Amino acid sequence: MDKYTFNDGSQRDLLNLLGTVPVTYQGFSYNIPVRLWILDSHPFGPPLCFLRPTPDMVIREGKHVDVQGRVYLPGLQHWSHPKSDVVSLLNEMSLTFGNEPPLFSKPSTDGRSVTELSAILAEVTTGISGTSLQTKEPSPHLPPYSKVTVLGSGDLAMACVTSILAKEIVERLVFIQTSENMLRGGSLELEIFSLPRVDSSKDMSASAGSNVVVVTANTLGKEGSYVNVLQSNVELFRSLIPSAVMYSPHCVLVIASQPVDVMSFVAWKLSGFAPQRVLGTGCNLDTQRLRYLLRPLCQPPAHQPWLIGEHGENQVAVLRGPGRDGTPDLTADHQTYEEAARRAVQGLKEKGQRSWCVGLSVADLTETILSQHGRPHSVCTLAQGYHGVGSEVYLSLPCLLGGFGVLEVTALELTQEEEEKLQNSATTLRNLLQQLTL
Repeated sequence: MDKYTFNDGSQRDLLNLLGTVPVTYQGFSYNIPVRLWILDSHPFGPPLCFLRPTPDMVIREGKHVDVQGRVYLPGLQHWSHPKSDVVSLLNEMSLTFGNEPPLFSKPSTDGRSVTELSAILAEVTTGISGTSLQTKEPSPHLPPYSKVTVLGSGDLAMACVTSILAKEIVERLVFIQTSENMLRGGSLELEIFSLPRVDSSKDMSASAGSNVVVVTANTLGKEGSYVNVLQSNVELFRSLIPSAVMYSPHCVLVIASQPVDVMSFVAWKLSGFAPQRVLGTGCNLDTQRLRYLLRPLCQPPAHQPWLIGEHGENQVAVLRGPGRDGTPDLTADHQTYEEAARRAVQGLKEKGQRSWCVGLSVADLTETILSQHGRPHSVCTLAQGYHGVGSEVYLSLPCLLGGFGVLEVTALELTQEEEEKLQNSATTLRNLLQQLTL
């Protein structure tokens, strides 16, 4: 017997059972530690079920588990004695957790079987009280688990899905189609050819517990003034972002919808997240392209060029990096480098960005976030306070990314002209945002 505290603060002595539920996940056996509280209404009422993580375990919040570790299953919601019993509940728990493990750590060989656990619980059902199921603490390590959701439709969404899948960085990838037209949305082909580890749905609950939520949805194909079309995008985001963060409250939002500077800001405002957890693809793709083209000229490699600021024609090319002593130190022949860099930047403007290219960029960002290694990228982030930007706008800046989104914004040494370009872009974006209703 132990004291259980209800939501209203009241306490009651209840029988609680401790044990592990065996789970088979991707061919390996694990034991999920659980606690069952048996209410006075048992067997006519369901028990309260909780995960029982060790200090080294992390609860994976999702459709069937909340942040406190309470378990929610159909068998609990539709409990009906004598049809419902603890035996069937434990089997349902084992099957459900086999599809989506609720804890992460190393595998364990310890744990009693469902049959043994059920036998003890059967004694409770027949009226024997004071029963305590004890087992050794399970090994503290369960399998790593990562889940990514892509919200959108069309070529860009499909490019993100296939690029992330090709990286082999996720255990589960969910595609939530935002278009009503299955033929245009892309989900038809996913349902026909059923890619491994990919689930296609129109139900946002399928995204629950995602580490990263990628948003590609937009309405830019509609007719009307630019501001009216953007407002349509805002309304679309209003229907998506709050729901997405409700199901994945600890995720990082990666925005690929265009115009990315504006829509990243809109997503931040609608999410209620800290700005570090909402970022846009921004200048990441063009920065990576530029670095690749100039790779033979960059010495040392750590001093790489950056494209920052407003995405598109007004992005700012920073063609030097700080040397070891804080002085510019990119190449021995700086003039040759500058000329090559400017030609490359102009070529990138003419090249543009295709859906499959942006999909690869999104996969690149997703990999960095999931790996939690803190790699630098030029992504849209809250620029207020950097380089003389005083307003709340999103612009691309060099950012270290990790599991919580933007870990750090790296300040570059900019010329007065470069800072003025950033500030002008900030003013333009702020004026545009003021015309939208968020």
